[in-house]
Amino acid sequence: MNRRSFLKTTGAALLGSVLFQSCTPKQKRPNFVFFLVDDLGWTDLACQGSTFYKTPHVDRLAAGSMKFTQAYAACTVCSPTRASILTGKYPAKLHLTDWIPGHTRANAKWKVPEFNQQLPHKEITIAEALKKAGYVSASIGKWHLGGQKFYPESQGFDLNVAGTHKGQPPGYFSPYHIPTLPDGPEGEYLPDRMAQEANRFIQQCAEQGKPFFLYLPFFEVHTPLQAKKEKIEKYKAKAQPDNPHNNPVYAGMIESMDEAVGTVMAKLDELGIQDNTIIFFTGDNGGLCLRHVTSNVPLRDGKGSAYEGGVREPLFIKWPDVVKPGSVSHTPVMSIDFYPTILEMAGVNLPNPDDIDGLSLVPLLTGAGELDREALYWHYPHYHPGGAVPYSAIRQGDFRLIEFIEDDHVELYDLRNDIGEKNDLSAQLTEKVDEMRKLLHQWRMSVNAQMPLPNPDYNPELADKSTR
Repeated sequence: MNRRSFLKTTGAALLGSVLFQSCTPKQKRPNFVFFLVDDLGWTDLACQGSTFYKTPHVDRLAAGSMKFTQAYAACTVCSPTRASILTGKYPAKLHLTDWIPGHTRANAKWKVPEFNQQLPHKEITIAEALKKAGYVSASIGKWHLGGQKFYPESQGFDLNVAGTHKGQPPGYFSPYHIPTLPDGPEGEYLPDRMAQEANRFIQQCAEQGKPFFLYLPFFEVHTPLQAKKEKIEKYKAKAQPDNPHNNPVYAGMIESMDEAVGTVMAKLDELGIQDNTIIFFTGDNGGLCLRHVTSNVPLRDGKGSAYEGGVREPLFIKWPDVVKPGSVSHTPVMSIDFYPTILEMAGVNLPNPDDIDGLSLVPLLTGAGELDREALYWHYPHYHPGGAVPYSAIRQGDFRLIEFIEDDHVELYDLRNDIGEKNDLSAQLTEKVDEMRKLLHQWRMSVNAQMPLPNPDYNPELADKSTR
C-alpha cells in the first residue's frame, strides 16, 4: 500500500483546526511525546556520566524510564536518522543517506551518489499512520527533511512550528528569522519558545480530549553555539581543562534544553495526563567533537565519523504502569525501531509491515522477551568533515565491523571488551570478518543501497581540501 492509498482508505482529515474538530477516538489511547536532541552525545547528560553538564529534568525522566545502554542512530548525521525515525526504514533503503544538501569533495577518490534531498511523499510517516486512530500530531522544532513542499504539514502533521529545510537556526535568540516561527520578544531563547509551543499544543489536545503525538526535535545542541549569558558565566566558573566536557557555552545550551524538557513534563503533570503519556528521549547522531564542542569519551570520535561516537545515543522510554522505573536494557536497538514501537503502543497496525526495517521494542519494554534480529546496519556513502569517508558497518552481537569503501579495508571491534574501538581484530578473526562482511553485502543489496563511484576528477593532492 502506498502513501496515497493509505491516506485515502483511512480518511485523512483536513489540517489544523478542522482536524481538532473531526478526530473522535473510539477508545482511550496513550499520548506520545518524542524528544529528539540534535547532536546529543552519548555522555552529554549527567545521568549518562557527565560531571560538568547539569540535566536534572532529563535525569528525572531517565529514572522513571527504561534506559537503553546500546541505542543507536541510523546515521552519523541528522537528516537520515530523522527519516528513519519517521518511517521505520534504514536510510539506505530511503536513498536519504546524508544531511541535506550534503557535503561533496570535488577531488576525492569517489563521487558520492545523488541521494534524496527530501523525505519522499510516498512514505507513510508515524503521523500519517496514527491518523486512523484519531491522533493529532505536531512537529515543533527542527525538520530538515526537504523544502517547503515536503514540510511536516505535507507528511501527516497537523501543526508545524519552526520546521524548515534548514539544519540549524540562524540564531537562538529572537528575532529568529525562521519563516515558520513568528518572532517572540527580543532576546527570547529558542528552547524556551519550543517548550511554550509544545505546551500550547498539549493544552489544546487535552481540552478537546484528543490523543496526540508530539514530535519535539530540538534545534539544540547544534551550532551556532549560543547560550544565555548567566549560564555561560556559571559554567565558566566551574570549567576544568582536564574534564572532557568543559565548553561553557555548550553546557549552557544543554541546561536550557533540559529546562525545556522539564517545562513540558510539568505541563503533563499539571493537566493530569502524565500517566497516559509515553515519553521517548534520544538524539539524532553523536556529539560534535570538532572545535572542542564536546567529547564522547569513552566512545571513539563523534558526529560525522564511522565509529561509535558518531552513532551511539542516550535513549530513555517512559511508559507509565508498563515500564519499570529505573530498568535497563543492554540490547542493541536503533532509531528504525521507534516507528513500529509507537504504532504497537497505540494499537495501530503497521501500514506496510513487509517494508519496515525496525522492530517493535515492546517485548523489551514489557519484559516479554528479546528481539529476533541478526544484526544492525549503517551505510554512509559520503564524506564528512567529522572524519567519515564512504563506509558501511554492521553490528552483530558484540562485534562491529566497518568496511571503508575507498580502499576496501575493514576494521573489527569487540564492543563488550573494547567500547573505545582501540583494538582492531580484523587480522586475528578472519572468519568473523568474512561472516559479517557477507551479511553486510547481502543487506546492501536487499535495500538497494546507493554506492559511490570512481571520481573522474580525483586529485590526491586536493582530495581532503576542495569542496563544491
